[in-house]
Amino acid sequence: QVHLDESGGGLVQAGGSLRLSCTISGHTFSRYYSGWFRQAPGKKREFVAAMAWSGANTYYADSVKGRFTISRDGAKNTVYLQMNSLKPEDTAVYYCAASSLIGTMTTSPYDYEHWGQGTQVTVSS
Repeated sequence: QVHLDESGGGLVQAGGSLRLSCTISGHTFSRYYSGWFRQAPGKKREFVAAMAWSGANTYYADSVKGRFTISRDGAKNTVYLQMNSLKPEDTAVYYCAASSLIGTMTTSPYDYEHWGQGTQVTVSS
């Protein structure tokens, strides 16, 4: 079955940076849309960023625009989320998601059929 594996989370000071990686394996599809979501304890899963399979089009939540960058290395089957100027409110478990079924970028978690297990990002003041 399809497996998504996130890595790169950790504890950082406010203003610091992290790069999250999501490696996709076991898939039979060659093209897919990618998304990053985050979820803090007691809160709903929140959209962060999305990208078309080619990487030509990206979309970001207003809360992270200008600070986060989503990218992809197709040859490595890996999606990245570069996070700069981190704030305490960025603290959450970050999830990578992928879909080979949708025809456009989407901010809804219900549209993605493949999910990783999540990686913890904690930003201290």
